[in-house]
Amino acid sequence: MKAYFDERQLRHAPKTYFRRGAAMPHQEQPQRAEILRDMLIGEGFEITKPGDHGLDPVRAVHNPGYVDFLPTAYERFVESAGTEALAIPTMHPGVRRGKEPKDIHGQLGWWMTDTSTPLTEGTWEAVYWSAQTAISAAEDVLAGSRSAYALCRPPGHHAMRDCSNGFCFFNNACVVANHLTSKFKRVALIDVDVHTGNGSLDILYERGDIFFCSLHPDPTTYPTFFLGHADETGEGEGEGKSLNILLEQGASQDDVLAALDKGIGAITDFGAEALVVSLGFDMAADDPLAAVQVYPDGFAEMARRLAAMGLPTVLVQEGGYLGPSLADNAKAFITTFREATA
Repeated sequence: MKAYFDERQLRHAPKTYFRRGAAMPHQEQPQRAEILRDMLIGEGFEITKPGDHGLDPVRAVHNPGYVDFLPTAYERFVESAGTEALAIPTMHPGVRRGKEPKDIHGQLGWWMTDTSTPLTEGTWEAVYWSAQTAISAAEDVLAGSRSAYALCRPPGHHAMRDCSNGFCFFNNACVVANHLTSKFKRVALIDVDVHTGNGSLDILYERGDIFFCSLHPDPTTYPTFFLGHADETGEGEGEGKSLNILLEQGASQDDVLAALDKGIGAITDFGAEALVVSLGFDMAADDPLAAVQVYPDGFAEMARRLAAMGLPTVLVQEGGYLGPSLADNAKAFITTFREATA
């Protein structure tokens, strides 16, 4: 199983964001990816740099206007507000009527939902190569590999069709799932990050060819709040193709594995021919954003059960923050998955 990563993904380095009205250190730091990269090297993975596949695969799932906004947004903000200001939205349109404004401050509010995705000098490079990392892993599986791992950073599963959200800019997992439909008629995306895959739900809600399943506690918490309820099951061609499996806050490892089995069963019933995993290690009991109680042996068991599905699979990195067991949890899942699909 190849692992894909590009060092340029480390260039997004936000210092702070606002939560509950207060500035606090930003949780999504470059060190996350460095820890995961170093674990991979230690376990004998050869780190493969992604190819440059351009932005068409991204535009296939995101609003093209949103995609076009990001490359120059930071420079335009600095020109207006200076380098000491924090490039976050401070004005919002409310309901989505109206038109995209021309002013950079209005555009930040139009295309960004919250303060957790501040733009920095290196943000665009990191976001771009995070997406290319995901696309390259998808290309590997399209070419016949049984599995591939995309070490994506920044993560992506909170990014909606037309806006950033919750540390995420481009929804890498949805880009991969859509890309795989060029070969596979039915693709499944299962989200095992502890937070709702609200962006993925938004993007895939009317798709009949991609089944989406998310395991998470009550979604009415940061950063998702609005999406991820059990009665959100899809619309139009996507009716019945979205499944939110809700866990209790503090759910045990056994509870999480039981929920995973339910998701696997639904994906099997859907008849998926390929699988994308939004892989979050923030399910860990000691993660800084912890909400459930999963340990390294639980991550290994999750990997075994997903690998046992026997589907061509792309693992796309989502959350998992600077807790003491991050490397151990990643090692348990990724090496187990590699062995099970060898």
